[in-house]
Amino acid sequence: MSIMEIDNLTLSFGGLKALDDLSFQVDRSEIFSIIGPNGAGKTSLFNCISGFYTPDGGAIRFEGKILNGLKPHSITSLGIIRTFQNLRLFRDMTVEENVMASLYCRQKSNIVDALLHTRRYRREEKMAREIAQKYLTMVGLHKLSGRLVKKLPYGVQKRLEIARALAIEPAVIMFDEPAAGLNHKEKEDLMRIIGDIKKMGITVLLIEHDMGLVMHISERIIVLNYGKKIADGTPLEIRNNEAVVEAYLGREQ
Repeated sequence: MSIMEIDNLTLSFGGLKALDDLSFQVDRSEIFSIIGPNGAGKTSLFNCISGFYTPDGGAIRFEGKILNGLKPHSITSLGIIRTFQNLRLFRDMTVEENVMASLYCRQKSNIVDALLHTRRYRREEKMAREIAQKYLTMVGLHKLSGRLVKKLPYGVQKRLEIARALAIEPAVIMFDEPAAGLNHKEKEDLMRIIGDIKKMGITVLLIEHDMGLVMHISERIIVLNYGKKIADGTPLEIRNNEAVVEAYLGREQ
């Protein structure tokens, strides 16, 4: 059963078509990867889904609801969370505080509650801390809760961003090149975490250039080239697709 449908999506910048009549669907709890050469339209697609761009034509549907024209915060509230290639963490806050900060938009207490330290504020603060610890444990960072983010290695910060996204308890997580800059061990940890996310019933959309990682964890892959979909299938089908080999994967010499 699909959770998201992209129907005949188009997006242009001047005379350049970033997305050209693009259609596909994503199944619930699926690990779905989007690959293609630089400039293929992958990030433009993510920007349309997450509300940063408004497509020129076509439709984006999430659980039957059209997302076209919705603001990013409205799309987030529906259950679609995106991580970015460039980390967006609060560097002068602790690991735990970063995750708790992502939950404040869901809390009902206000500035007066915070100043007076009311019962409602204390209750929500305790709940936010418990949720933060749950997802920090999942990504293996619970022992670093009190550390300042700016003192942590890049790979650890990447896992923290995943914990922040999970704390909002989304239906869909969109990862934009999560393996960029990671070493071999960190990539193994990332694959384990993505596998655990799937087990939670969360749908994963993945943009990634590391083909070893993509082929290992994806259930289905689409390949874009100049904004068009040139292939859609399982990792094995994609690996053996002549159009994909010519456009992106290349041939072994």
